[in-house]
Amino acid sequence: MIYDSIVIGAGLGGLTAAAKLAKEGQKVLVLEQHDVPGGCATTFHRKKFTMEVGLHELDGFGENSFKKKIFDELGVFDEIEFIRLPEFYRTVWKDTDFVFPESLEEAKAKLKKEFPEETASIEKYFRFVTGLGKEIENMPRTKRQKRIKGSLFPFFYPKLARSTLNSAGGFLDKLFHDERLKMILLSNSSYYHDDPYELSLFYFAAGQNSYYSNGSYFIKGGSQKLSDYLMRYIQKQGGEVLLRQEVTSIIIENDRAVGVSYLGEKKKGSPEIQVFARQIIANAAIPQVAGKLLPGVSARRLQQQIAHLKPGPSILTVYLGFNKPPKEIGNENYSTFVIDNSVISTKNIAENYHEGFDKRSFVFVDYGMIDSGLAPEGKATGVICTMDYAADWAGLDKEAYRKKKESVAKILIARLEKVLPGVEKIIEYKETGTPLTIQRYTFNTEGTPYGFAQTLSQTAKKRLPVKSIIPGLYFASAWSSPGGGFSGAVLSGYTCALKVLYDARNEE
Repeated sequence: MIYDSIVIGAGLGGLTAAAKLAKEGQKVLVLEQHDVPGGCATTFHRKKFTMEVGLHELDGFGENSFKKKIFDELGVFDEIEFIRLPEFYRTVWKDTDFVFPESLEEAKAKLKKEFPEETASIEKYFRFVTGLGKEIENMPRTKRQKRIKGSLFPFFYPKLARSTLNSAGGFLDKLFHDERLKMILLSNSSYYHDDPYELSLFYFAAGQNSYYSNGSYFIKGGSQKLSDYLMRYIQKQGGEVLLRQEVTSIIIENDRAVGVSYLGEKKKGSPEIQVFARQIIANAAIPQVAGKLLPGVSARRLQQQIAHLKPGPSILTVYLGFNKPPKEIGNENYSTFVIDNSVISTKNIAENYHEGFDKRSFVFVDYGMIDSGLAPEGKATGVICTMDYAADWAGLDKEAYRKKKESVAKILIARLEKVLPGVEKIIEYKETGTPLTIQRYTFNTEGTPYGFAQTLSQTAKKRLPVKSIIPGLYFASAWSSPGGGFSGAVLSGYTCALKVLYDARNEE
């Protein structure tokens, strides 16, 4: 059978691309090596707890936001419940204990009250961030608009132009003097990258604006609900989604991607199955596509194209099941960023993530603060999460790996106990996921959920577009434009589908 499109991988980017293509009448096949769809947008079950793999908070749904338009089109809001979070986050650092309000106006007012000498700069900061968001919403959509506005880019989009020339940390240094204020504003910079002085201001400000202006949300029941819905949507539109099917290679004929080979049910010794399509969409780590899936000349071409791009960092997560909600022992916040006292200023944030786990800054997310649907009545789940690196776990044998995971969990829980006394006593279940865990289940290079690092040297304009240099091959994931995160993957998938449809029409 010849399909219109074959999608390698059922992460959010691949699912979104396949959903849009199936909706437009394409014959679509999605092949996923895991036994559930979603990639990092998944959950798993332990005892009576549902553990959320990757979602802490999702930026919101403004009337003009791309994500709202995509979800409206695909009927997501009809079946998935998004719970608005009560505040943005809490920052604990030395003598600072600041809760960032959910409301933009309340946040501005509270920051001005806390830092009156920085009032003018606080206004400048939010004016820039929200202004950048408006410029992004008004970016040209048609070729004609791009020709007209492209020649006057700095004039029409001064904040967008500026954002591609500055790092998040450097930008805040120019605006503010108070280290406490900068630390508060950069507390969640780990949602984007590990070093705010490498992190592109574009990625940081665009993401923060969506939180500031549109609120923060969690998917009731966990992110698996969204992934499962998109899979069902594809199937209802006549598409196919096959799980436990590992793609082993992309078939190239006459320098064009025309099909894939895959192992049915991933069984050793099973014969490879070949299927063909007019377009191949890789919802997979691009370094894996270049190093493992493409043959010969095609592989070398892609390897050369990505040689200058480096993957982002990874994450370590301690998953926790509580025998009662932490709010019953005094927790008042959904997410709490704990910055270690050894961090002197924002310039030390990056080096701190390479310290031992007894000093490494972390975030605690308490899903029991909302009606998350992740635990039975009277219980709750949560996570302790920090930046981490696959290289630090490489070379360990099975027993050493297990012991290190246990040790890290013990250290981080003990540190959380200092912030939330009594939390150790209510832990009923714990489990640690490392960068190697992410690599194992998602095949992401170095276990990074971010794709290529969202750094100043790798801004959106320098990332790989959704259309590959290999004819017939497209990308739809955090690894391609526009970048990482749940929202980035969704936009990449939808943009990829639009490009596939456009090219298909022009080829007819």
